Amino acid sequence: MSRATLQKQPEEVQRMFDGVARRYDLTNDVLALGQTRHWRRVVVDAVDAVPGQKVLDLAAGTGTSSEPYADAGVDVVACDFSEGMLEVGRRRRPDINFVQGDAMNLPFEDNTFDAATISFGLRNVQDPDKAMREMLRVTKPGGRLVIAEFSDPTFGPFRTVYKEYLMRALPWVATKVSSNSDAYVYLAESIQAWPAQDALAHRITAAGWEGVKYRNLTGGVVAVHRAFKATPAGA
Repeated sequence: MSRATLQKQPEEVQRMFDGVARRYDLTNDVLALGQTRHWRRVVVDAVDAVPGQKVLDLAAGTGTSSEPYADAGVDVVACDFSEGMLEVGRRRRPDINFVQGDAMNLPFEDNTFDAATISFGLRNVQDPDKAMREMLRVTKPGGRLVIAEFSDPTFGPFRTVYKEYLMRALPWVATKVSSNSDAYVYLAESIQAWPAQDALAHRITAAGWEGVKYRNLTGGVVAVHRAFKATPAGA
């Protein structure tokens, strides 16, 4: 059993995700109590891509989050650093462009994408702020950023119940459906340690993005942040 530490050494996190790739999507659906599809729809709506545009879906894993763009005729690149995840995705959706890449050093030219998005992956990056700057670099001026990440429930009593679920029930459920329950102990701890909505909004702004706003989903269990890359004056 492998379990990445909260220091998030890239090779440790990569091995962890390689190990859970085969049943990753099923496990996520079970642990999120069926909410993942709703969260993905909100992200796709926020990205608001149309045919002819190019979208970077970072930390795409097996490509489940990339499928709605491909199905709509949008040119999507599913990028992840776990080759195990990408192998599963390529077998299931050979029509999607899967690229192995490091979020902190993206293998793309400047100003390549009309939108960049990352869902439930930013907290697993060793340096999230560097990753957000890299996403800014590869996004065209005027382009969009959409981040979906676990966050801080806004209702106090629910927040208490949620944190109990994270640290107790989630690892137990993972033993029933996942090949590596230790990985989900790490994921629960990483969610606990992740900054709340306003703190993440400030970090997105500090990375160079503008007009940062967020929307709470499922009572703040998840927050979807949206921002834009500035257009040069006179453009």
